[in-house]
Amino acid sequence: MKIDRRGFIEKAFGTVVGVGTVASLYAMKRTWDPLPSVTAAGFLTLDMTKYTKYNHLYLEKWRGQPIFIIRKSKNMIENMSSSSNKYQKQDKKRDIVIANSHFLMCIGICTHLGCIPVYRPQDDNFLCPCHGAMYDFSGMVTKPPAPRGFDIPPFKRDGNKLILGLDSPEYQKLVKEHATLNKT
Repeated sequence: MKIDRRGFIEKAFGTVVGVGTVASLYAMKRTWDPLPSVTAAGFLTLDMTKYTKYNHLYLEKWRGQPIFIIRKSKNMIENMSSSSNKYQKQDKKRDIVIANSHFLMCIGICTHLGCIPVYRPQDDNFLCPCHGAMYDFSGMVTKPPAPRGFDIPPFKRDGNKLILGLDSPEYQKLVKEHATLNKT
């Protein structure tokens, strides 16, 4: 098969255009992808065994938001079990149980206007200083104007660790039972 000069130039030009198009598309995709540092910031691994004090507020940071963690004392757990309060019946669903310890783990932002509530360990509750909303030690509203309890970030359990930012059946169960909003 004999290729004339014009045919050769057409095939060479077509090859260059094809390679250039693929390279351009690859470069555009790389530009649109988040940086590795941004992707890494989307996940946070919490080793729940390091939170040893009962009724103590631990503060972590995930995606620029405060994460409240409280290891609940036996007294707190008993108060949840014996209460007839409708909010505290919902509280038990929100607990994350790891190695026989009950934890509150939530995004520490008031669901009313986005303030950061203060934890009052003597009263086992949170108070939002802006408009007076109160939350119990499970993150549920006990005094309005907050419309709902603290949101729970998506998480996946890995032994004694929680990985924030990953979805799991356990998290989806909380969403389905209306214990939190779906933030994914």
